[in-house]
Amino acid sequence: MTKADLVAYVAKKASLTAKAAKDAVNSVFGAISDTLKKGDKVVVTGFGTFMVRNRAARKGRNPQTGAPINIPARKTPGFTAGKALKKVVR
Repeated sequence: MTKADLVAYVAKKASLTAKAAKDAVNSVFGAISDTLKKGDKVVVTGFGTFMVRNRAARKGRNPQTGAPINIPARKTPGFTAGKALKKVVR
């Protein structure tokens, strides 16, 4: 499902215009992004939790030359599915 498919689905289910549904979907994604940017987590009961995960610095190697390189620590977005979502998918 693409974002356009999601917008069309929301418009149909909620009896909204395509523009209103697009605004709603973009607002939800924007709110999740803004919250994660601040370092907080987003909990959607029955669906799951979006959080920021920290990756430690580590050693790697350049696949072309075989030379060792240092990979710096960084933050990545993460998602853990909730109990209800796991049950539906099974």
